[in-house]
Amino acid sequence: MIENVRGFMGAVFEDYRERLRKQLKSMNYQVAWRLLSASDYGVPQLRPRVVIVGLQNWAADGFKWPEPNPFDAPTVGETLHELMASNGWRGAEAWAQAADDIAPTLVGGSKKHGGPDLGPTRARAAWATLGVNGKSIAPEQPERDFVGMPRLTVPMAALIQGFPREWQFAGKKTSAYRQVGNAFPPPVAKAVAEQISTALEANHLLYPIRRSA
Repeated sequence: MIENVRGFMGAVFEDYRERLRKQLKSMNYQVAWRLLSASDYGVPQLRPRVVIVGLQNWAADGFKWPEPNPFDAPTVGETLHELMASNGWRGAEAWAQAADDIAPTLVGGSKKHGGPDLGPTRARAAWATLGVNGKSIAPEQPERDFVGMPRLTVPMAALIQGFPREWQFAGKKTSAYRQVGNAFPPPVAKAVAEQISTALEANHLLYPIRRSA
């Protein structure tokens, strides 16, 4: 399973996609790809990404793409209210009610974008509509008398990306945020991986996997 940006599906990459398909076919793999939106799998952001799945011929017929969740993803306010309020911020409830939509695609954190922020001007403007200051990542949650638009912390960004609360990130703020901002949302990876597992398990009795000694 490989993840790529949505541009992979563009006409300019048609020859590249065909070469990839032929190369994997020569290795006895069948390959398929699909554009998936993270919000369809419970992640509170858009994040459209192409997922590429390659399965050996004996298992490929059993693979089906995961169905989107039948319910809407939580909003930014619903996702982050508890953390925003954890230092006693008196404006947390009003902020959460106003942040009543899913997030734009979480970007930033890469060396290209200069460090721990929520991306270029356009991305920051989209976050501002949800009451979030995207110019930098905060070291901690808003204090009791904080006034203005709060910034996200690394744990908040991780929740927006779909990581479980207990997940730990190594390093200082910039390093940790790069791990979050460039990640593939775990709930989407899990949904696809479960379908891969089903395809493998459904066929392993007919075509057992030979393991080297």
